[in-house]
Amino acid sequence: MPQLPSPIQSIYDPLFEEKGLEVYVKREDLIHPLIMGNKWRKLKHNIREAKAHGFNQLATMGGAFSNHILATAAAANENDLKCIGIIRGEELNEGSNPTLRQASGLGMQLQFVDREKYRDLREDPSEVRKQYPDAYFLPEGGTNLQAINGCAELVDEVEMDFDFICTPIGTGGTMAGILEGLKGKSNVLGISSLKGDFVHSMLINLLDQHKIAHNNYQIFDQYHFGGYGKTTDVLIDFIEDFRKKHRILLDPIYTGKLFYGVIDLIKQDFFKFNHKIILLHTGGIQGIEGYNIKNRRKIS
Repeated sequence: MPQLPSPIQSIYDPLFEEKGLEVYVKREDLIHPLIMGNKWRKLKHNIREAKAHGFNQLATMGGAFSNHILATAAAANENDLKCIGIIRGEELNEGSNPTLRQASGLGMQLQFVDREKYRDLREDPSEVRKQYPDAYFLPEGGTNLQAINGCAELVDEVEMDFDFICTPIGTGGTMAGILEGLKGKSNVLGISSLKGDFVHSMLINLLDQHKIAHNNYQIFDQYHFGGYGKTTDVLIDFIEDFRKKHRILLDPIYTGKLFYGVIDLIKQDFFKFNHKIILLHTGGIQGIEGYNIKNRRKIS
């Protein structure tokens, strides 16, 4: 059973005291051991939608270390649904890494395609729908209207007043959901894990598509550490130090970059004295084992 509402934990640092700030972490990572954080939020209504329309299987897409792939496999398993995963990388197999092994072990049927084919399917998934007509399709990252509605619900769990809620940005669905849930109240700060300023137009397009008219947000795109899935020793040092200080483990793809970026903005006096800040821990912890296999620097 999911742990809801996810707890909100106060964290202390002399820096926060110096700047007159209260800083909290909404521990979405504690919702479920496999269907973690924003993935649980995104999948909740999609699973209900699939069942309501009589689908007995899901089909989705993702990379070899995708949090979404594993979470979808786990959600399908818990809901007695079959599951197909279209995986980027034709050289891979079910045993290539911990994420794929777990997803396969949970019953997900994995189909591997080359990177060019994957890009085509991501842009136009009609071929996937044609190949699996009896499957309910979830886009890469799980972002759609049902996912946005699920993420919007986390706002209702926050009973305290706050000035900023801060979230990582991947596909933009979590940030769009928070904006929908806030209805123009307070501010949303997004830290992009992706290299490039296209994330600004990506979010605008997502908000326009789903008729979310609120503009109480800012995006920072300089904390990507080289791009999606990229890291540096500075980021890994930060993740290790944060865990020692606060006993909270961050992942190197999303939450590590979010927390680093927000703390850097605190140092730069971006926030005003007496501001209350909530950082959203969106999970992603399952990816650390795979990261450690690929990289020289390990996260303990």
